[in-house]
Amino acid sequence: MPERVELTGVPAFPERAYFAAPSALSSLLVQQGVDTSPGAVSKQLQLPQQEAQLEQNIQAQVNANGLLVYPLQPHLADLLKQVAAGYPVLLRFNEGLSWIDMPLYAVLIGYDRENQTLLLRAGNSRRWETNFSSFESSWASSGAWAVLVLAPLQLPAEVDSQRWLQAADELQRAGHIAAAANARQILQRRSGVAAQK
Repeated sequence: MPERVELTGVPAFPERAYFAAPSALSSLLVQQGVDTSPGAVSKQLQLPQQEAQLEQNIQAQVNANGLLVYPLQPHLADLLKQVAAGYPVLLRFNEGLSWIDMPLYAVLIGYDRENQTLLLRAGNSRRWETNFSSFESSWASSGAWAVLVLAPLQLPAEVDSQRWLQAADELQRAGHIAAAANARQILQRRSGVAAQK
């Protein structure tokens, strides 16, 4: 894994409304070629009425655009592997103090292992920097939720077959049958190549 990575091509939409979820999700949707904005995403997520179902609605909106939501394990090393592979990570962390829960959605776009720092598109900041230990604590206190938003032919680094197939099933339930079939097929091809080695 490289010592330092920054995914500079990830779009930035500085905004804090609704825990910055619409701006963070917009960044990843636009990167995948979806024509959208934080305002449009807010409406699709049914905010503010549906704040309690925000993560389920994020899943639904990603799938509605023919993309997969691939959940990551709650370990910082897993997030760094994905960023090193070129995939920004959508996540939720607690921006507040330990006694006040202030969740914020952000996009992890880089890291520096030597300096133990991370770079995020978070709230109004295009390049918010934090250290590994502060992030891990605030991420864990907010449930350590992190996902990738991927096209059906983009396998994550060190893909977990079961999680990938579940993501494909969700995509199929959203009506994208051909896209879900492509996701299963790319995994099968990768597994077949790995088995032949």
